[in-house]
Amino acid sequence: MTTWRPHPHIRVVAIGLNWRDGRLLAAEVRDDAGRIKGVRPLGGEIEFGESWRTALVREFNEELGIHVTITSEPLVLENIFEHEGSTGHEVMFVCEVTFPDGAFDGQDRIDFREDNGEQIVARWFDLAGLDVDGGPSLYPTGLKDVLRSRKGGSN
Repeated sequence: MTTWRPHPHIRVVAIGLNWRDGRLLAAEVRDDAGRIKGVRPLGGEIEFGESWRTALVREFNEELGIHVTITSEPLVLENIFEHEGSTGHEVMFVCEVTFPDGAFDGQDRIDFREDNGEQIVARWFDLAGLDVDGGPSLYPTGLKDVLRSRKGGSN
């Protein structure tokens, strides 16, 4: 298993919110013992000279082999967090994305590999089951509240 730690500098990232039947696609985030501690929507780091839009489309293409369509303006969040005793700091462009017709139909989960070879599992999660006792956290912290307010508090 790969031991991941946050980068020691501010990262600028783009993440995409893909929904299926009111559930959000997110990748499992594990602690050093391999336990699921939370989930996070898919996306990744914006490269120097690259727009957030280009980065988001590229990340989904690299990770899932599909071309997403960006369907909203970005929400910009600052994410300062702790993971396994290390501090991370990100500026995030967060927006809604749709998949091509038929992509991942009939699949409850998507398995893919990160650039570093780490095996990742993504699934669609009901927001009501995240950030509650006994359930995984939704990262970045506070995203659930933002999503609930944007959807009129439905979840």
